[in-house]
Amino acid sequence: MKNLRNGEFFGQTNETLSFDGLTITDTEYTHPFVDWHYHENPYFTFLLQGNMTEGNKKETYDCSAGTLLYHHWEDAHYNIKPDIFTRGFHIEITKEWFEKFQLSKDLIEGSFNIKNPSSKLLIHQIFKETKINDHSFELNIHQLLLNIFNQLSHQKGNSEKKPLWVKHIDEILHEHSTEKLSLAELSQTLNIHPMHLSRDFQKYFRCNLGEYLRKLKVEKSLKLLNELESLSEVALECGFSDQSHFIRCFKENMGITPLKYRKILK
Repeated sequence: MKNLRNGEFFGQTNETLSFDGLTITDTEYTHPFVDWHYHENPYFTFLLQGNMTEGNKKETYDCSAGTLLYHHWEDAHYNIKPDIFTRGFHIEITKEWFEKFQLSKDLIEGSFNIKNPSSKLLIHQIFKETKINDHSFELNIHQLLLNIFNQLSHQKGNSEKKPLWVKHIDEILHEHSTEKLSLAELSQTLNIHPMHLSRDFQKYFRCNLGEYLRKLKVEKSLKLLNELESLSEVALECGFSDQSHFIRCFKENMGITPLKYRKILK
């Protein structure tokens, strides 16, 4: 089984940044099939464009643009790519980086699909920082990456303590984020008192219901910005009341306007 060294990925890497124990690559995937392999370092894969299938010893993921995966060090997996343009953004993390920031390399174990919109938006911000590349981009990337690990460790710590309704409401919100949702109806569906839901949602999701829904909508827009030309169409598809509301929420979460982000992506 092939062991890929630091910064090595299958495909055509068009940009590489290396600093302080991180290697960040922007890669076009060119292989229709990549056999079982593993990487010497933990890393994130964020699919910017296209789609692919990835499998590991536990699960198989159908990955479209916007998918965020984490791979633990030396965790074997394989990839299948259809005949379309597919582009991935990787953040590879060395042992030295974990030591520098006083984190265990085994803080997060295994390979998994990250569906939390907050983590995805942080990865988008890291991508944005690599393209802006100003004097503070390294500092900003370290901070954003530490925030992601903080979120993942928090989720891991609460995973065994979560009541069943937490997983259920997350599925409902992901599936119906573009629709108008009612707290009373959600409470009735989950068979939980509205006051209990309002109080404990913050505990498990680290933001309120409205904030979480806006993050899901912005996350969806990041994919559609690459597919639809009109911002009004993107806003409508994502469930925003109008284009102005979409632009305002996007800028609050990403720090730039949708048009500026689209230029960075291209």
